[in-house]
Amino acid sequence: MSEDVLPEADRLDGAPHPRDTVRLFGQDTAEAAFLDALNSGRLPHAWLLTGPKGVGKATFAWRAARYLIATPPDTGDALFAAPPAQSLHVDADHPVARRLRALSDPGLLLLRRAWDTERKRLKAQLTVDEVRGLKGFFAFSAGGTRRVVIVDCADEMNVSAANALLKELEEPPRDAVMLLVSHQPSGLLPTIRSRCRALRFDPLGPAELAAALEQAGLALPDDASAQAIAALADGSVGTAVQLVEQDGPALYRDLVTLLSGLPDMDRPLALKLADATGARGADTRFDLTLGLLDRLLSRLARTGATGHAPDPIVPAEESVLARLAPDAASGRAWAELAADLTARARRGRSVNLDPAALIFDMFLDLDRTAARLAVPAS
Repeated sequence: MSEDVLPEADRLDGAPHPRDTVRLFGQDTAEAAFLDALNSGRLPHAWLLTGPKGVGKATFAWRAARYLIATPPDTGDALFAAPPAQSLHVDADHPVARRLRALSDPGLLLLRRAWDTERKRLKAQLTVDEVRGLKGFFAFSAGGTRRVVIVDCADEMNVSAANALLKELEEPPRDAVMLLVSHQPSGLLPTIRSRCRALRFDPLGPAELAAALEQAGLALPDDASAQAIAALADGSVGTAVQLVEQDGPALYRDLVTLLSGLPDMDRPLALKLADATGARGADTRFDLTLGLLDRLLSRLARTGATGHAPDPIVPAEESVLARLAPDAASGRAWAELAADLTARARRGRSVNLDPAALIFDMFLDLDRTAARLAVPAS
């Protein structure tokens, strides 16, 4: 099978790949900071692009790569110096833009989780085998142009890969720029973070979120689901795409319904929701279920801590939250459970445990916690 027909670790189901995304919404501050460094003539060789998942970090990385490869580096000759860059935009028909879309430009190296040909699936981690390609990439002459490396995402590197990347960060070649996408930079080696300039990307506002979804070929429904998607996405285009593709508002309503019966859990509903995450190719459903469950537990914790429930996302949610988290002690209990469940899910995924079993076990923990807190359903 050719590379272009294989699943891509850095592509979100239902949305264009970031290399095919022309416009970047809501990140003017981040782009301005990058342009300031570029125009100063002291462009850092490594950038750590941080912020929530799905807010445009990868789109920015490809946008910056197009510009850097298409624009020759400053030679120091004032007579032929280019005017200061005002934007990173490169026309979609530019030869560099076309080559990057085809992953055929010699000035770019993309590091991401590879396809496991034996197991017929994407590798769980970005391994040292991929990072070793840096040495050969940097060994070739740049021919008067910049070389750009995109790591998407750095959080997925195993220990060996991280150490191999660190060696290249310590002695970067001239006119090379490395763009590391990271959703959780605290998990990276401190030495990697210290050798990169951090560039923060913030959640998008409602109007920017809607515009980014429209660019991706998706539109928010013209009903209550639109408000639920906007609230649940929390400014993340990636999350909003998942919510649209997977009918996230309906899933969130089901989770609220499940909590409404605690501590006498509706087991048929729990099994139905868990089984939907274990079907073949249902990784996106698992991630979305886990994310929405974490959001719901966070709202439970906030209800207990503040003494009142946040504005409901779906009908009846407010009364469910108020009953399950009536005081600060119960809020702390739900917060502790949320942290434990998230850590357990990551461990389970790393060793390829059955996702349906993982989700159902989480539901059982919800039921046991509600029973321990003595919050019977009305």
